[in-house]
Amino acid sequence: MTPEAWFDIEDGEAWLGGQPVLQTLSLQLRLGESTTVLGPNGAGKSSLVKLIDRSLHPIVKPTAHLKLFGSSTVNLWQLRRRLGVVTSELEQRIPPRCPAREVVQCGLFGSMRLGRDQEPSSAQQERSNRLLQQLDLQSIAEQRFGMLSDGQKRRLLIARALVHDPEVLVLDEPSRALDLKACHQLLHTLRQLCRNGTTVVQVTHRIDTIVPEMQRVLFLSSGRIVGDGTPDAMLQDAPLSRLFETPLRVVQANGFRQVLPA
Repeated sequence: MTPEAWFDIEDGEAWLGGQPVLQTLSLQLRLGESTTVLGPNGAGKSSLVKLIDRSLHPIVKPTAHLKLFGSSTVNLWQLRRRLGVVTSELEQRIPPRCPAREVVQCGLFGSMRLGRDQEPSSAQQERSNRLLQQLDLQSIAEQRFGMLSDGQKRRLLIARALVHDPEVLVLDEPSRALDLKACHQLLHTLRQLCRNGTTVVQVTHRIDTIVPEMQRVLFLSSGRIVGDGTPDAMLQDAPLSRLFETPLRVVQANGFRQVLPA
C-alpha cells in the first residue's frame, strides 16, 4: 500500500513581491518518506516551506489544487499538531530573554512567550523536559535564548517543533551559520529523528548535510522541480553539476557525500 501523501500540490504557482517564486509545481510528499529538497540560493526552497506551513498561498486557478494531510481546507491549530516547522524567521522572533525551557513549552501554544492562561500540564512539562534531554539540551534549559550558541538555538527550535509529537518535521536550512561541531550535532539529531520514525523534510543547499537516512531527493531550481529520485540516483556528478551549474565531483564516506570542484 502506498503511504498517504501529507502534502499534495498540482500545478501550483506562488508569487512574492510581484515575482513568481514557485511555478508549475506538482509534488506529493508522503508519510514515512524522509526527503531532502536541494537547490542553489534563490531556487525557491524557502518559498516551498512557506507554502507547506500556509504562510504563503498559491494562486487560485482551475488546474491547481493543494492538500495538506488529505484536506484542501486547513485548521492551522490542527496543522500545528501534525506538522513541525523550523525556519530562520522563527529563530529571529524568539525573545532573547526567554528561557530555553520556555521556548520549547511555547511550541504547545504557538506563542513566543507563555501567557497567563498558558500553563503547561504536568504531562506537557514532562514531554518538554524529555525533548531537552533527548537533544542534549538539559544543561542549558534555564539559560536565556539570546545567550545560546547558534547550534543550541537550532536544536532548541527542533525540540519546540517536536513538542506536539508531529508526524512531519520540516527544517529550512538547518545547518545555516553552524560551525563544524554544531553541524555534526545537528546531523546526529536528524539521524535519530529519521530512525525513530519521524518524517523529516530537510531543505538545504549543502550536499554534505544530507543524512544517509534520507530516502528521496528533490532538485529545485528557479521555482521548479527539476529532479526527483533516490539519493543514489540524484547525488551524482552529472545531476549535481547541472543543478548548481558548475562542474562537480562527488566523494562519499560513511553514507555522507561531499562535492569537490571537477
